[in-house]
Amino acid sequence: MTDLVEYYRRRAGEYEVIYAKPERQAELARLRQLIPDRLRGRRVLEVACGTGYWTVPIARAAAEVLATDISEEPLRIARAKRLPEGRVQFRLADAFAFGASLGSFDAAFAGFWWFDGLAATRKLYLAGVAARRPSLPFLLVDVACFAIALASSPAASSRDCARRRPSRSP
Repeated sequence: MTDLVEYYRRRAGEYEVIYAKPERQAELARLRQLIPDRLRGRRVLEVACGTGYWTVPIARAAAEVLATDISEEPLRIARAKRLPEGRVQFRLADAFAFGASLGSFDAAFAGFWWFDGLAATRKLYLAGVAARRPSLPFLLVDVACFAIALASSPAASSRDCARRRPSRSP
């Protein structure tokens, strides 16, 4: 895990380059509308928020957001963004070791966290979340699976993702 944390720390300044690609703009515009709509008025746990690209539109719609990441460097960038006053807190936290101390939420979000090296752990991760909080609605969006429906549970999010997997990556 230390290598992974170091990888994210070193690349924090590059995270959002992917969002500037012209071929992604139509889908990103759609997601920037749909994701906040699904999380409107909720208390959201954002898993692996990185530089806060998705934190910004979520915070405009959600009642509260706790944005977490395993590395301080991307959190530093996220904290510098213009966010609605009093709605967002940032916390250094390992998504694989969340405890009850994070608080109470009525939705969770993970956006574009999974890359090829972690994709195989998606089902295992969501099963772990489901075991701890079985009814927590979980919105999962990644490059292999644009699962934009807010699932009724982490387990349902994993099933939705498997059903929606495109034949080629976007």
